[in-house]
Amino acid sequence: MKKLLIGTSNQAKIQTYKTLLKEFNFELVTSKDLNIPAPEETGANLEDVAVAKAKYYFEKSGLPSLVDDGGMEIEALNGEPGVKSHRWIGRQMKDHEIVAEVMNRMKDVPKDQRHCRFRVVLALATEVGIFTSEAEVVGVVSDEPSKQMVKGYPYDAVLFLPNYGKFVCELSETDYEIMNHRRHAMEKLHDILIDLSK
Repeated sequence: MKKLLIGTSNQAKIQTYKTLLKEFNFELVTSKDLNIPAPEETGANLEDVAVAKAKYYFEKSGLPSLVDDGGMEIEALNGEPGVKSHRWIGRQMKDHEIVAEVMNRMKDVPKDQRHCRFRVVLALATEVGIFTSEAEVVGVVSDEPSKQMVKGYPYDAVLFLPNYGKFVCELSETDYEIMNHRRHAMEKLHDILIDLSK
């Protein structure tokens, strides 16, 4: 069975990828399993960051390496926090700090100007090159966050989906799978993953 490295220490993401990749014949390993420290995140946009991380993990492990970089882009804040989604105030932030920061910065923004999107870019580094794909979830920033929060996914508690009348974190498992942006991005890499797993 071929190995595939998932380049993250975020347990919520690791579980997500275990689910998304179960149709492929991979033995999944994490950077923690191989004692590979996380790289410094550099890059002007989500794709730059994802590609740099995938390349780093591939060079360190010699294994095909899958990473993602996601970011909340809020129109009223000129696309912020974007690539700084977890380091918006200049340091790594805890989930509740991220939610509080969004609420604080958006407190005076009118209802019709609260559009946002959560975008994810996947990068898969292999012997033959680096492949990327992306997908997004579009909604609005609510006046108040959801009372629910999924550890590791703080923005799911502030991104409200008008079509569903719910926050992302409140969706049923079925509805979440319908709009799961990581799954949509992964589907674009399907044929490459099939080839890699042979």
